[in-house]
Amino acid sequence: MGVTAREIRLAARPSGWPTDENFAFADVEVPSPGAGELLVRNTFMSVDPYMRGRMNDVKSYTPPFELGKALEGGAVGEVVESGVDGVATGDLVLHNAGWRSHALVSQYTPLTPIEGVSPSRFLGALGMPALTAYVGLLDIARFTPGEAVFVSGAAGAVGSVAGQIARLKGASRVIGSAGSAEKVAHLTDDLGFDAAFNYRDGDVGELLAQAAPDGIDVYFDNVGGDHLQAAIDALRTNGRVAVCGSISMYNEKQPPPGPRNLHLLVGKRLTLRGFIILDHYDRFGAMAEEVGQWLANGELVAEETVVDGLDNAPAAFVGMLRGENTGKMVVRL
Repeated sequence: MGVTAREIRLAARPSGWPTDENFAFADVEVPSPGAGELLVRNTFMSVDPYMRGRMNDVKSYTPPFELGKALEGGAVGEVVESGVDGVATGDLVLHNAGWRSHALVSQYTPLTPIEGVSPSRFLGALGMPALTAYVGLLDIARFTPGEAVFVSGAAGAVGSVAGQIARLKGASRVIGSAGSAEKVAHLTDDLGFDAAFNYRDGDVGELLAQAAPDGIDVYFDNVGGDHLQAAIDALRTNGRVAVCGSISMYNEKQPPPGPRNLHLLVGKRLTLRGFIILDHYDRFGAMAEEVGQWLANGELVAEETVVDGLDNAPAAFVGMLRGENTGKMVVRL
């Protein structure tokens, strides 16, 4: 039967922060699915920091978004029409054709609804952000019980889970940074962080030294810039850094200077390791089992910031980049 779908396209590549002029809306006809395809009505879509990099025409680990074409990203949808044996109308699937109301997909992951749990969780606390936190802390940074952990961007989708995993796995101390007094209170009061600070309140190095007077063993880096420099100062001998992202730099027209204390890597025997979660989906099952159990019994708290309406997706995306979300930012269609 097919449907008329609404989609959001990349109209122009941003210089600095994205604006309304970088997005365009279009109505398109989506045909009925062929063999091996599903016609899906999206119910939730994700906005994530990595999408900002794909708006630039530069070589990276994923190809840039194409001008005049629909943006893409994680989405949960309900099957409207199926061309796949064993997949029925009404089934839920996870796929990568977000930023549109309906999509024709051939690559997807079937989802089993969890009673009392919103399907949007498969975009956050049971999805890619949780896997990023799990792999980054346990595999990349090689965290072990009894170590002190610092997480930047700790109120976001990845950071909030990373800090809680550290706590649940026996960290001696978990410290987080965030961008408001409300988020700092959320980290300590709701998520169980031992200490947290608002990075807008002063020099990040001094704030971290106050929160972790005995130093840290692991830094989960979502921010880069001054946070990375502060962490290098605070890391003890043989400390490790999981370099997940550098959101502080994504919208800068001129990149700020890098950390000025990289010489400390030698004397402290530090390890800084970047990673891309696409390389680690073999760990998804282990993450889903362990994090799912923590979610079910209330040991892990997963906040969401939900924005309603596809037309508001660009504003949600920019808001996420500005740190206006607590936990995972999702758009409900």
